[in-house]
Amino acid sequence: MTPRLSERRWFDAMLAWYFVSVWGSGFIATKIGLQHAAPFTFLALRFAFGLCCLIPIVLIMRPRFPATRAEFGHVVVAGLLMHTVHLGGSHYTQYLGMSAGITALLLSAQPLLTALIAARWMGESLARRQWLGIMIGLAGVALVVWHKVDIREAPAGSLIAVTISLAAVTVGTLYQRNFCPLIDLRSAALIQFAANIAVLAPLACIFEDMKVNWSWTLAGAILFLVIGASILAVNALHTLMRRGQATRVASLIYLTPIFAVVLELAMFGVVPTGLSVAGILVTCFGVALVAWRAPATGSIRTKGIK
Repeated sequence: MTPRLSERRWFDAMLAWYFVSVWGSGFIATKIGLQHAAPFTFLALRFAFGLCCLIPIVLIMRPRFPATRAEFGHVVVAGLLMHTVHLGGSHYTQYLGMSAGITALLLSAQPLLTALIAARWMGESLARRQWLGIMIGLAGVALVVWHKVDIREAPAGSLIAVTISLAAVTVGTLYQRNFCPLIDLRSAALIQFAANIAVLAPLACIFEDMKVNWSWTLAGAILFLVIGASILAVNALHTLMRRGQATRVASLIYLTPIFAVVLELAMFGVVPTGLSVAGILVTCFGVALVAWRAPATGSIRTKGIK
């Protein structure tokens, strides 16, 4: 292995673990935020703050903006899918009463959907080991949250919202990778945040009372979700997507509920059950099967997205 290749893999590993840790912590930050504002209102505040953070960055660094209307439209569509629809659905899932266990379990099906779409329509070939890893990973997540799952606690509205959220993040991630492969992530985030506000603010006016219980706790949740998640973690995810297969990157989603369990233990002293510990081990094994790459030999070419 060359020093450059070794350095790249180390950097990719750091990005992956950052994404997993922040995305897992985001469940707690979101729960805190929803105690102070309804979902659309909370998301509108989140993206408004994000826009304020990005404007000076864009003015100073002057990144490339979409050159055509078609490219601009692709960036907007991807942003609405991944942010407005996905986050709106996942927030309302919890707001309407679905337990965190069911939400985590259903949203963790994204890698399986990504694999099916990528293999069927995007020309990605998956080894049997990767398919096995996807199924094992999903089974592991099921074990982690099994003790919390009670389908009777999930109203129809929550089931609809989480289904929409799952479909949106899967399609949106692949859409941006396919139609916006060269767009600068800084300019894309600015455009997408503005588009999200343009949709979320009217939705908050129509369906919510837009009441906000201002506090330092709410400010902290927004700060963490905007800078840590919406800006840095999303950029880390798309950087990884550009450097590897979509299915391998999406398999990282399996680790987010596991990280949330560990964080809950560290912060609140909630001890996971033996079943949850078993699920953690099974899920890590599944992710390893999907993400593991065989050492390159000779001049063999690997098929994938560069």
